[in-house]
Amino acid sequence: MRLQDVRWPDLASLADRIFIVPLGSLEQHGRHLPVFTDSIIVGHVADRVEQLSSSKIVVLPVQWLGHSPHHRRFGCVSLDLYPYVEMICGMCRSLVGMGARRILLLNGHGGNDIPCKAALRELKSEFEDLRDLYIAYAAYWNLAAAEFGAIRESPLGGIGHACEMETSALLARHPDLVDMSKAVRGGPSAEGGFQTIDMFKAQPFFMINEFDEFSESGVIGMPDFASAEKGEKFLEAAAQGVVRFLDEFASWDFQTRSAR
Repeated sequence: MRLQDVRWPDLASLADRIFIVPLGSLEQHGRHLPVFTDSIIVGHVADRVEQLSSSKIVVLPVQWLGHSPHHRRFGCVSLDLYPYVEMICGMCRSLVGMGARRILLLNGHGGNDIPCKAALRELKSEFEDLRDLYIAYAAYWNLAAAEFGAIRESPLGGIGHACEMETSALLARHPDLVDMSKAVRGGPSAEGGFQTIDMFKAQPFFMINEFDEFSESGVIGMPDFASAEKGEKFLEAAAQGVVRFLDEFASWDFQTRSAR
């Protein structure tokens, strides 16, 4: 079910469903992909989840406005940190006000990670007395990490931004928006070292960098490994990973707490 198709008198009947909020961005994705890439991909994942899930869910429209200050020198439309946190809090407050008690923020852009987690902390404190309220945050690629590892053909450093995975997904669904003649590899070249950036490599340190500090093209990864066939596999694996999470999330109950 899509929230935008519901009439307001029917909103109250949706309280027992899981509300899915897809989060994207509008930012550069190299010279070969459109600036709406993150929003396109997370939208396709959410659409497929709606088809596959046996849980009762309501999918919101993709929130395309993301937190992308690190892309400003290339080009983006971005909210600053605190306005983005407040936007997420405001969206969740609205859903809670309509009766929602289970919400999944489904992320499709890495830059949204920090503000989303900050928003969840704010919301937890604000709604501390709502013991039946569960708000979760997850990036689709983390819910399908093992499957993505089996699909990918690039080595470590090949999946980051405008990379093998994202380029494959766009080739699968929107080949007219992809210009592979302009696809180049990008990002730190120290494979296996601390500088290596990959969506599935845990970094033992944290820094804030602008994107053009480590990529001239706006790419991190190896888009030359991309194919439409792999794109379909990546999208399906992502949706299946989200569905597996929803199947468990639907029945979580943390209400038993120690007495004070």
